[in-house]
Amino acid sequence: MADQDISPRIALDADRRRPLVAIVGGGLSGAAVAYHLALTWREVQPAIIVFEPRPEIGRGLAYDTRNAAHRINVPAARMSLLPEQPEDFLQWIIDNDGLADDPEANRENGSVFPRRQLFGQYVAAALQPLVETGAIRHRQALVTDVSRDGAFWRLFDSQGGQSFADYLVIATSHPAPSTPRNLAALASHPRFVADSTIAGSLDVIRPDDRLLIVGNGLTAADVVASLALNGHRGRITSISRRGLRARGHAPVAQDPFGSFDAPLIPSAAQLLRHVRHTVVDAAAAGLTWHAVIDQVRGQGHAIWRNLPVSERRRLVRHLRPFWDVHRFRIAPQVEEVLDQAIEEGRMDVLAASVTDARVHGDEIHVTLRPRHGAPVEHVYDAAVVTTGPAHGGILDSQPWLANLRNHGHLQLDPTGLGIFCSDRSEAIGGEGAADPTLLISGPLARGTFGELMGLPQITEHAVFVAQELANKVRSVTVTV
Repeated sequence: MADQDISPRIALDADRRRPLVAIVGGGLSGAAVAYHLALTWREVQPAIIVFEPRPEIGRGLAYDTRNAAHRINVPAARMSLLPEQPEDFLQWIIDNDGLADDPEANRENGSVFPRRQLFGQYVAAALQPLVETGAIRHRQALVTDVSRDGAFWRLFDSQGGQSFADYLVIATSHPAPSTPRNLAALASHPRFVADSTIAGSLDVIRPDDRLLIVGNGLTAADVVASLALNGHRGRITSISRRGLRARGHAPVAQDPFGSFDAPLIPSAAQLLRHVRHTVVDAAAAGLTWHAVIDQVRGQGHAIWRNLPVSERRRLVRHLRPFWDVHRFRIAPQVEEVLDQAIEEGRMDVLAASVTDARVHGDEIHVTLRPRHGAPVEHVYDAAVVTTGPAHGGILDSQPWLANLRNHGHLQLDPTGLGIFCSDRSEAIGGEGAADPTLLISGPLARGTFGELMGLPQITEHAVFVAQELANKVRSVTVTV
């Protein structure tokens, strides 16, 4: 049950000192930190409170969806809240007959790709006993402001409560996509969807609408699959600057191939050359590029740590689109929908950018500039933005984050991928010092840790953050 009341001095205990850890964000990142912290530190259990407006902890934006077309993008056997037990989710599915109404989740090669909401159900089920016993307190509210108050962090929330915490963990979701400037004139059109992750946002698109999708990644694939499920049959044009579309998984399971963490690779260019050469070697060994990218992903933290900041920026600027389409693969069910639409001539994937867009009556007129060629005007009935989160705007996405930045507690990571933090995941403020009481969990820390977007890496990082917090709590309880 969600916690409905917070005493003004929740961080203080009448009988003994119980440090309080406040976690802002109850999606996977925040839920996993709370879960592992609650299980790690048993001698003097810290008070743990998770601020999450949804009814349950653990679903977040990604796994709260009820859209049947939304599937996990990683085989269930590699999805787990417990890094040391990678098949925990798969076993939970078996124990709970989770695929009773979803036979399409099972693939011929033995892989399982269930609907995304099922994983959210799995995480929520793991957290619920800890909430019921009080080991974790769920504050069903949004944080509205955070400030320093002596040794504590003072948090105000949308339910009118305030709490004082010794340690603050920022585990919020990505900021919403930002509408490209060249599409701003479409904001008033009834079938312009600026953020397709909002539930029901695609309902405005009619079955025969000619559709423009700006972006070719995972979100674009979700849009196409969702519309197909709803009976959309109009033509679709999906664009990105390079025309790269999301890729699928290997036909059969493969072990990671290659080595990228030793010797040290000092530049983005050398890393690219090494990856290309390794793909050739993998092909000679009868493997696909998937095995190479899986190894890069697995050694991502070491690779990223070895690169100087200037090379990290270069990698993000030039290679990130290529990395994204190979690393973040779509479920085979979704891939089949895209392949069918392309084969039937209902969908085009283009390398192009928008140079002009305007509303003309009920139509959307867009001028597209191909990567190689002259601009051409096209007419659509609807348009959807799927360019991904506006990572660089994270500190302006919520007032309390902006307030922490304005008071010198937070700053944007130099790569522009999230919030600047140390190797211990401690936020680095405007003066360059790490704050041991303010930690960043999940993808917002990837500017420091590198690969933190895939679920296995998110849960591994959550365990790391939980252990850091446990060590801090231990030192406080020993010395007080």
